[in-house]
Amino acid sequence: MHLFSGLDLKQLSVIAEKLVEKEVAAGTVVIKRGDKADGFYMIYKGRAKVTAPGPEKKDRQLAVLYAGDYFGEEALFEKRNRSANIIASEHCTFFFLSRLEFESLLTQYEKLKPNFQVSIKSRKLARSSNFKWLGKNEVIYFIARRHRIRLYQALVGPVLSMLVPIALFAAGFISQATTPWALGVIALIAALGWAVWQAVDWSNDYYIVTNQRVIWLEKVVGLYDSREEAPLGTILSVGVESDALGRILNYGNVIVRTFVGKLEFDHVDHPVQAADMIREYWERTKAITTRSQMDVMKDTIKQKLGMPLEKRPQVELTPVVQLDEEKAAKTPLWMLALQTLFQLRLEEGGKVIYHKHWVILIQQGWKPLALFLGDIAFIIWRIIHLATTEGQRLIRVNAAGTYSPDTLVVTALILLLPIGGWLWYEYEDWKNDIFMVSNDEIFDIDRKPFGKEERRSAQIENILSTSYSRDGIIPILFNYGTVKISVGGNQMGFEDVMDPASVQADINRRRAARIAKKSEDAGKDDRERFATWVAAYHQNVNEFVSPSKTTPATPDPNITDPFAGQKKDFDDFPINEDEIEGQEGFEGGNEMGGDL
Repeated sequence: MHLFSGLDLKQLSVIAEKLVEKEVAAGTVVIKRGDKADGFYMIYKGRAKVTAPGPEKKDRQLAVLYAGDYFGEEALFEKRNRSANIIASEHCTFFFLSRLEFESLLTQYEKLKPNFQVSIKSRKLARSSNFKWLGKNEVIYFIARRHRIRLYQALVGPVLSMLVPIALFAAGFISQATTPWALGVIALIAALGWAVWQAVDWSNDYYIVTNQRVIWLEKVVGLYDSREEAPLGTILSVGVESDALGRILNYGNVIVRTFVGKLEFDHVDHPVQAADMIREYWERTKAITTRSQMDVMKDTIKQKLGMPLEKRPQVELTPVVQLDEEKAAKTPLWMLALQTLFQLRLEEGGKVIYHKHWVILIQQGWKPLALFLGDIAFIIWRIIHLATTEGQRLIRVNAAGTYSPDTLVVTALILLLPIGGWLWYEYEDWKNDIFMVSNDEIFDIDRKPFGKEERRSAQIENILSTSYSRDGIIPILFNYGTVKISVGGNQMGFEDVMDPASVQADINRRRAARIAKKSEDAGKDDRERFATWVAAYHQNVNEFVSPSKTTPATPDPNITDPFAGQKKDFDDFPINEDEIEGQEGFEGGNEMGGDL
């Protein structure tokens, strides 16, 4: 655990001797909100949930804690009562450290304090933040902003700009003129606004580690919004870089290298402790994967033996947008038809189809749309003009006695055909740009009306990392952007899609489900064969028991076989594996011989 990083084995053994093991049944309230802090808990086995009072006096779940997690340290550090309830979701085994032992250890080992401080700071920041894109069972383990030194550096400009209003106020005071005072007020407001903007910009950048992924969240107010992330399973290494000032003020850069590049946590407070936390949860992810493979093997053997199988939880694919049937029933038909015409997200047969935002349609088709509306407006104006002008009519009788419609109206009506065709072409071109996500693949389809079609696809389990960005004031106001997907050495992009954060989350959920399914199916034939052998041995174990030894017969000197006349089973001989490997020419003649 990262909490004990920096201690040697002797120090760890001292701590281990002080731990008390506690068994708790499912449903037991381990910690009650408002109680005095009695000690520190670590979960060895089982799972617990964190709850606190919510709206309508009902408890709401704040987080889920798993084996390897811990709780209770915050109240001990701040010497206050418990702020939440901890309830065992299943039978749990805890390692408990009393308040006195906890305080004694912090005094004895100074290295422990920063480890706990980073954890407490992360939990407080996580509670004060609200990230709607987090998964249902996703837990934030580490979250941090840039070090305050970056905020102070960003405020240098606004602070220096304060000299301008000060100089203007001084000029107004000396000259007794009102103009410098007015300019000074404007300059002061601008400088303060600049300072506030820099502070908000600093507070909007987060570095996050959850039980599923590593995330870099960056937002520039009104200009830019981005989230880059990588699953924990794609991490290759975690390192720390710092300069001389960083070592003095205890900040630095945490470098998380993945298959497709790196995520850099820039100017993070306590970087060594932050890197240790990331490594711990990275290693935990690998352990969970190994345990999952063992569970699959165990289920296969049980199936061969005809034993009942445990029902294991499956990965749920909750849609990003839930269908509100009651709202849909009250919506007028014309509005439903309009929504269908410009639908940006559609779920169909297990697939999710995304179209580009309607703002892009307006950008592509504003010229034919303007001409079409202008032509319609001209026709209406011309008809009204002819109806209200004396001597003018829409349909006149000419000298030959035949009816003749107004030439300008007829011309405008004829022009509606090519303009309408142009407008239809732009709509179809927009509609035919499709981004699709299925349980197995992602697709980028671009089809031109009466033209060629380009189709790019990739297996969803081959996705290494995803990120999204919203560049500019218009994408931020209308909430659309581009989701970038790294697949091997290539990159695909879902361009200008509505709510890119939700699209990214949808892809990641399906990717996680696909990888879990693939891991379960991987090596299925080998598992089946091995399980058959184990089951056969288990069902016939009595036949493999060595028979009782008999008195050896006198060996015949004419027989060269060393085993002849011994009347022993081959299993009775002590065989050294190294000796066998050292004998030249010893090879398994068949599959069983090779295993032997």
